[in-house]
Amino acid sequence: MQYQKKKMECIDFVFMAFCLPLLFNAVTTSRPITGPKVFDVRRYGAKGDGKTDNTNAFTNAWKDACTWNGPSKMYIPKGRFYLGGVTFGGPCNGKISFVIDGTLLAPPNNDDIKKETWINFRYIDYLTVSGGGTVDGQGKRSWSLNDCHKNNNCPKLAINMGFDFVKKSRMNGITSLNSKAGHLNFFSVDHFDITGVGLKAPGNSPNTDGIKIALSSNMQISNTHISTGDDCIAMLSGNTNFDIYNVTCGPGHGISIGSLGKNKDEKNVKGLTVRDSVFTGTTNGIRIKTWESSASTIVISNLVYKNLQMIDVESPINIDQKYCPYPPCNKLGDSHIQIQNVTLKNIWGTSRNKVAVKFQCSKSFPCKDVQLVDINLTHNGVDGPAIALCDNVEGSATGRIIPPHCLN
Repeated sequence: MQYQKKKMECIDFVFMAFCLPLLFNAVTTSRPITGPKVFDVRRYGAKGDGKTDNTNAFTNAWKDACTWNGPSKMYIPKGRFYLGGVTFGGPCNGKISFVIDGTLLAPPNNDDIKKETWINFRYIDYLTVSGGGTVDGQGKRSWSLNDCHKNNNCPKLAINMGFDFVKKSRMNGITSLNSKAGHLNFFSVDHFDITGVGLKAPGNSPNTDGIKIALSSNMQISNTHISTGDDCIAMLSGNTNFDIYNVTCGPGHGISIGSLGKNKDEKNVKGLTVRDSVFTGTTNGIRIKTWESSASTIVISNLVYKNLQMIDVESPINIDQKYCPYPPCNKLGDSHIQIQNVTLKNIWGTSRNKVAVKFQCSKSFPCKDVQLVDINLTHNGVDGPAIALCDNVEGSATGRIIPPHCLN
């Protein structure tokens, strides 16, 4: 027994003397698992009282977050943070997150923003804008100023949030409310995902487009609800490779390509899919709009629209190459924009107007390769069942087609 006791004491001594230091060194020298460096705007003097101008605090927090050598997060906690027009510029030294849990409030007067975009992100890669918060444009006081249809000197109203020259980035969870002009604007953006976003303004609020996009590529928009006073999504010049799905649109003017053709040097639009979405009470469902007297000669091609429900939509399918929003318009000739390779598949629901399907294409550049597959759009008005109208369109139809098609 005495021998065994001495043996155990020796083993304990060896363990204490040699093993424990090794274990201690292994634990203390291993790299800890850490997240991004957090830059809370409150540490820069921001106050969520709804009245303090937090522009400088936000700008300073962004500067430190952007120049941090590693992943960083600029954090806006719960509260109501009044914010003037601000630009968050890059490039940044690492991946950066802009997390909103509170509410950002724009100046009610448009002149107090002093920028075309209230909150603007520029020249940034690997940006994430997220959180459960809200950006409130407080646009109600400015909507009456939007008289551009009759006033060439109308004021330029601010967009809620813009992204210029941003790559490999994403946005999720944010609500944009009551923008003065559009909610979200994208220019020269590549590989950007938008998901779980809400964009809201009254149906009678002018030019409050949900998402406007130009000269951008490889974007995905999904699981997003848009109710606004203009286009839910507007695809402008130079966009390629878009996938839009699980979007609810209404009120609003639908998901549009255009308007195009008004300006010179516009670029082709190619590769758009809109699928598995619902339009409720909108003026249009899917729409392509080009000016009749176009200043540019471009091609719109490779479009797929499928699995779309229309609920009391004024014009569910509408290709309009005689676009004229504020008549009278100068009519100097046919549109020079070619529309081709368009597939419309499994689109159903109700049309508020008798004309449920409208292809008003250019005489000089007829629409080509338009494919209708399983269309079921009905109209229950006193003026009779739904009809389709076609001008200068070539294509084919398969499956059940209601109303009867008029393709050449």
